[in-house]
Amino acid sequence: MSRICELTGKGRQVGHNVSHANNKTKKVFLPNLQNVTLISEKLDRSFKFRVSTHGLRSVEHNGGLDNWLLKTSDTKLSSGALKVKRELKKALTAA
Repeated sequence: MSRICELTGKGRQVGHNVSHANNKTKKVFLPNLQNVTLISEKLDRSFKFRVSTHGLRSVEHNGGLDNWLLKTSDTKLSSGALKVKRELKKALTAA
């Protein structure tokens, strides 16, 4: 399972550990991913995602999963999130 946030696209970063003697060793910085269940108000369903804590705060700041999916570009979203976004757009056009 890859270490990428399904909603923001945030992934791992590579850098260096730098010692006091200025020795540099490679280090991988991983995002803080959590398994969460987010509820769509317009679809009346819940969806499971693997989201970074930063992404979770962003979803809450934008007013929930529905608003977040409609505002976010498709390139950042995972295939599961894109499927939910398509369902949401279909439900909005039908209503």
